[in-house]
Amino acid sequence: MSQPAKPRSSAPASQPERSSAPKSFLGKRWARMRPPRRLKFTREGKFFVGITLGVGFAAINTGNNLLYLLLGMLLALIIVSGLMSELSLRDLTVVRRLPLRAQVGRPHLVEIEVFNHKGRVPSYAIEVEDLRAGQPADKRCFFLKISPKSAQVAAYRRTPAKRGRDRHIGFRIATRFPFGLFEKSREVPAEGELIIYPAVDAVQLPPLPPGRHAGGDTAFGRGHGDDYIGMKLLRHGEDPRDVHWRKSAAVGQLVTRERAREARPDIVLPLDVVRPEGAKEDWANTFERKIRDVASRSVAHIKRHDAITIKTTSGESVRGTRMSGADPILRFLALLKAVPTTKNDDAPNKAKATGPAKPSSDTEKVAE
Repeated sequence: MSQPAKPRSSAPASQPERSSAPKSFLGKRWARMRPPRRLKFTREGKFFVGITLGVGFAAINTGNNLLYLLLGMLLALIIVSGLMSELSLRDLTVVRRLPLRAQVGRPHLVEIEVFNHKGRVPSYAIEVEDLRAGQPADKRCFFLKISPKSAQVAAYRRTPAKRGRDRHIGFRIATRFPFGLFEKSREVPAEGELIIYPAVDAVQLPPLPPGRHAGGDTAFGRGHGDDYIGMKLLRHGEDPRDVHWRKSAAVGQLVTRERAREARPDIVLPLDVVRPEGAKEDWANTFERKIRDVASRSVAHIKRHDAITIKTTSGESVRGTRMSGADPILRFLALLKAVPTTKNDDAPNKAKATGPAKPSSDTEKVAE
């Protein structure tokens, strides 16, 4: 038997589509009305436009045909400049290549690659400006000529003065081709992020306690340390470089050295991140110096093959070893921010927050 047809959905179900249609239409309309290019007069362009207006007024007042001819030539130069600059800016793709690491006070290079997708027309006098969020655009790369279906690569040098996230938001592509009278530009969104590590200074660590060497403490037991605790027969899969050939010749079998394992110390560095109420700019400068000092000591300990742990008064911690390197610690310190003081802080927490201001060798704790 045929079942009765189900009623169609009511009108309210299609209301969201109707309500979003005007918004999308207005958004597209506004995007079309926005100027795709920006035009700015150069110093020479201002003089040129002034001369053109003067010639125009003189031609209208006198009715001289030669002045009208000169006015037409000047206006034609403006039109040709606009067409050629627009042709030079079209079909360009910009790519940014950021370094893997960046550090305060150390210069690094940022590569800018521009690709010309036009089939026959080259682009001339292209200037690419790298835009960063909240910072003035002061780094530019200039390309004299970009041939059709080819790319050009340039780089600029930058020295960060502040740790943290460095957000790149896009590019500003500009040209003054062909006469240098006007500067036509357009902005292209291109997001990128670079973590700026804190600066690291050379630190002289205190000498190791007696019995320790650069790799750590030697403990009894099998391992992969630098010291030997005995001899044993060579088994399949073991490193033949530890074979004791004189002993093997005497025994008649391959005898290898048995290494001792190493127990490396775990250094703990405390860091106060609680910002007291009413703190001024001096406290922020002191806080930055603390981070720089902790970063310097951490890198020095890791170079000495020590395991380092940084614990903040807010409860955060990070650990670095010889295998992981200093990148986790430096990244953690680069993104570390001060925590404001709350009214619900207990007395022990306040006493902990007001702990040592400068990490020194006395504040380093070794976890045996």
